[in-house]
Amino acid sequence: MNHNTSSITENLIQQEIKMGTAAQSSSEIYTSDSEKGFAINHQSSTSPELDAGAKFVLVSKGSWLHCGYHLTTSIVGPVILTLPFSFTLLGWFGGVIWLVLAGVITFYSYNLLSIVLEHHAQLGRRQFRFRDMARDILGPRWAKYYIGPLQFIICFGTVIGGPLVGGKSLKFIYQLYHPEGSMKLYQFIIICGVVTMLLAQLPSFHSLRHINLISLILCVIYSIFLTVGSIYVGHSKDAPPKEYSVKGSHEDKLFGVFNGISIIATTYASGIIPEIQATLAPPVKGKMFKGLCVCYSVIVATYFSVAISGYWAFGNASGATILANYIGETKLLLPKWFFLTTNILILLQVFGLTAVRTPKLFRIYIFDFAIQIRVPVWKNLFIA
Repeated sequence: MNHNTSSITENLIQQEIKMGTAAQSSSEIYTSDSEKGFAINHQSSTSPELDAGAKFVLVSKGSWLHCGYHLTTSIVGPVILTLPFSFTLLGWFGGVIWLVLAGVITFYSYNLLSIVLEHHAQLGRRQFRFRDMARDILGPRWAKYYIGPLQFIICFGTVIGGPLVGGKSLKFIYQLYHPEGSMKLYQFIIICGVVTMLLAQLPSFHSLRHINLISLILCVIYSIFLTVGSIYVGHSKDAPPKEYSVKGSHEDKLFGVFNGISIIATTYASGIIPEIQATLAPPVKGKMFKGLCVCYSVIVATYFSVAISGYWAFGNASGATILANYIGETKLLLPKWFFLTTNILILLQVFGLTAVRTPKLFRIYIFDFAIQIRVPVWKNLFIA
């Protein structure tokens, strides 16, 4: 009996040693969710290996307020300047209805997406990016060769467009006080590109929270400037005649409707919802919804005020950007300091918008599609 007991004891000890060794060699990371009573496995053996892009968003320390900052910066941007122009293609009724409808649809979609992400996290497969979702839904090849290139194109467009818009704003500021200056547009674009490169050195998405808060404040301030400017010009003696009918032939009106809808839809677009949710500290229940409420509060306050006031002031003569309407044929319709302040605010907000997308998406896709090798920390200099 003693011999059998000692044999059983030795077998149990050996099994415990093997189990302990396996646990030490595994790379599983668990965090508890006290509200739901389960453990979330962030890196199980069946989960994809964490790459640079995943590690960039894996600093999960954010609150719902930080989530609101990230969401607002990823959605609200200088594209708001085109909203009055979209109304010229849709008219009062179509413009307001579609602006409301697009907001409701995107809010519902983003909230539903966050619930799906939370559900997968409960199942032990935390998804940091759309590519991770596509890997589970469509398969690894679709994720890499279909979803990956699409988001890469979005990233590439943002990285190119950000310095271009910033460079134009910087040149406009320069020409306000130096109309005969010799500096060219490409020089201002280079300056903005250097600033973008510096912002790309931030180590994680979570570290952008203060920049995104500033970006949120900036977009609110310049939206107030645009609204007040439109109301002022609309009541001034230099105000253009107001005509709100949709111009053009039947074909032009039809294509204009699609163009106006696409402009408004673009203003609500955000392609980084999973990355933003990945920055939230557990438990994440309800935090994404609160962040969306913060974001859409800013959207309602800015989008509707700029679109309605701009279209009211200039009617179907609204230009591609509302700032162009503040410049008359012979003189400025608003003081120089107004243009200076507004362009500075837009310039700074463009930097925040570019900083949200530049390092994260390039870390994911350049190093996934181009060179899958280990590189030092200063790789950010290449991606910017």
